[in-house]
Amino acid sequence: MADKSNQSSVSEFLLLGFSERPDQQPLLLGIFLSMYLVTVMGNVLIILAISFDPHLHTPMYFFLSNLSFADACFSSTIVPKMLVNIQTHSQTICYEGCLAQMHFFMTFGALDDFLLGAMAYDRYVAICRPLHYTTLMSPLMCVLLLALCWVLTTLAALLHTLLMARLSFCSGNTIHHFFCDVVPLLQLSCSDTSTNQVALFIVGSLILTGPLSLIILSYAHIISTILQVPSASGRQKAFSTCGSHLTVVFLFYGAAIGVYLCPPSSHSGGKDRIAAVFYTVVTPMLNPFIYSLRNKEMKTALRRLIALSTLSSRGL
Repeated sequence: MADKSNQSSVSEFLLLGFSERPDQQPLLLGIFLSMYLVTVMGNVLIILAISFDPHLHTPMYFFLSNLSFADACFSSTIVPKMLVNIQTHSQTICYEGCLAQMHFFMTFGALDDFLLGAMAYDRYVAICRPLHYTTLMSPLMCVLLLALCWVLTTLAALLHTLLMARLSFCSGNTIHHFFCDVVPLLQLSCSDTSTNQVALFIVGSLILTGPLSLIILSYAHIISTILQVPSASGRQKAFSTCGSHLTVVFLFYGAAIGVYLCPPSSHSGGKDRIAAVFYTVVTPMLNPFIYSLRNKEMKTALRRLIALSTLSSRGL
């Protein structure tokens, strides 16, 4: 095991980001700042609309509001530091800050994953077992599911953080990424990283494929049930309640699986960064639009929220 002197030899890391050309920095700053503001405002609007509309106090929207919270935190773990580095023309992040960023990135990323699985289970119960819905998805059950998601994701992130903290970074400190992700950090270590890589593959497989398996099984039963509905309008209504969720699932898992479940030899800095932008910035930004534009109840709730805020601003 490496000693403390080796671990403290690197006090900060350099995040290369996307481009070292000064003329491209203002463009990158504008693009990512705009995307981040849209992400935060969109997800906050979803949370507020669900909180203030009694019609949306159901299990499906309970998990959606928590997904929006996780998305906002997910992007906030990465993008603000990236924006500060671009604005100040600095690429540094301290050792402790790097580990903290990695920890919270993994926590909220995995929480997204588990919440998508919980939402799939909710749709399964609602469509396939409607008579038992109030029992199986009671408020207590929803809170317990949410607590389980938090416990599992926090423990997984803590495991990777502790394993990373025991490694030595003797000389190299340049991370070919725009945030402190696990794989680029492992590539910099001068310690034996086999334990970390095994843990990353096993835990990553469980976190990604566990909820994904639940989603696939849930939708297999959902589709089978929907196809048995005699009326075309009934089938269309049932499919419409699942369309938004499935869209988000495809966006999230497509990029995440490519980065975390492929062998280390297949990792390319450019490709990994593009995939990471997709699931850390683009997907959290698109989720509010996907859920609001495809959902009549959400659009109605958002109109009510905007009308209420307008009346409040006028002092009525």
